Amino acid sequence: MRKDPIVDEVRRVREDEAARYGFDIKAILAASRQRQRRSRHKVVSIVPKKKLSA
Repeated sequence: MRKDPIVDEVRRVREDEAARYGFDIKAILAASRQRQRRSRHKVVSIVPKKKLSA
């Protein structure tokens, strides 16, 4: 299988970010939410549609 430099970099960055927060998923998600708030970009949450009864 060929090495893809973009995939390698994404994996490296993901590993570095996880290590920065001690591989604690709650801390990683809290930091992510904080970055979203600071960015002032619109963050969209997709709410699943209700299924119609037959």
